[in-house]
Amino acid sequence: MLKRIVQACFLITGGTLGILFLPQLLVLLHLNDSQLINNSYVTAILGAIIFYLITFWAVDYVINFIKWAEDSLVKIPVTDVLFGSIGLIFGLLVAFLIGFALNAVQVPILNEVAPILLTLLFGYLGFQVGFKKRDELLGLFGRGSGKKKASEEETDKAEFKSLKILDTSVIIDGRVADICQTGFLDGTIVIPQFVLEELQHIADSSDVLKRNRGRRGLDILNRIQKELAVKVEIYEGDFEEIQEVDSKLVKLAKITNGILVTNDFNLNKVCELQNVSVLNINDLANAVKPVVLPGEELTVQVIKDGKEYHQGVAYLDDGTMIVVEEGREYIGKRIDVLVTSVLQTSAGRMIFAKPKLLEKAL
Repeated sequence: MLKRIVQACFLITGGTLGILFLPQLLVLLHLNDSQLINNSYVTAILGAIIFYLITFWAVDYVINFIKWAEDSLVKIPVTDVLFGSIGLIFGLLVAFLIGFALNAVQVPILNEVAPILLTLLFGYLGFQVGFKKRDELLGLFGRGSGKKKASEEETDKAEFKSLKILDTSVIIDGRVADICQTGFLDGTIVIPQFVLEELQHIADSSDVLKRNRGRRGLDILNRIQKELAVKVEIYEGDFEEIQEVDSKLVKLAKITNGILVTNDFNLNKVCELQNVSVLNINDLANAVKPVVLPGEELTVQVIKDGKEYHQGVAYLDDGTMIVVEEGREYIGKRIDVLVTSVLQTSAGRMIFAKPKLLEKAL
């Protein structure tokens, strides 16, 4: 269908140009006596035929360009297109007014060249200002309208806050699917298109470990979308000026006022610095772990030696690491230990302990 439309446009263009320019071309070729020069129907048909023949070579290039432009426009957020267009219209209006004022000055070259230059300059500047100042304009319109009631604003804010944006690490981790299934993660789950592209890139990696992690992430998304009773939306937009996926996620969370769901410790810190709401799966996991207090007695099996001298390392059933001081000689044995301190961060929880036998000896 698109190919037929392009060919029709070529025919119309060829016919129009044939009427306008073929008579002059015939004069240049010294065919003044020909009856064709005065017959607009014949010149239109000749121009249409010439351009129709050109379509056999040019139509594929035109179609590819149209599809590329369509894909690029679809990926651009609506606010960017809207405010960029408003800025473009305003710039063209300013260029028209200035050009109209310059027409009063009867300078031949200035009157011919100035409108073209003004249109290009102010059109470009208007589009750039509208595109780059969209956030400020949105805020200005929001303050200037004064028509929303407080209850409506609270409802809109709650609706935005219900957006949970998933990053790549939390999708591959997989625990987010279980959290959604239990109902602790409500609202709409947002999966950005650029996160899907990163997952697909990981799944297509030549490295076996990366490939398995990527495929696991895609399986988790398939489970969330088809098996769980949660609303899932795919965000089609992209931020071409930003290269890093984490930076794109932070930008998207700012624009939508949504909440970013992650288990990346560094991304968690970046969100805190930029005042972006974030839910860290590791924080949730630490919150639901059994509380261990200093002085409490535990029975653990020392598995390996630690980083420091004479340290041993053990693990609880939930995966929490226990550093046992003077526990290197107990590797492979099950012993009773006393908790000395607990270190808990967004990256995880670590328990420090010492053998109970050592405590009795002292």
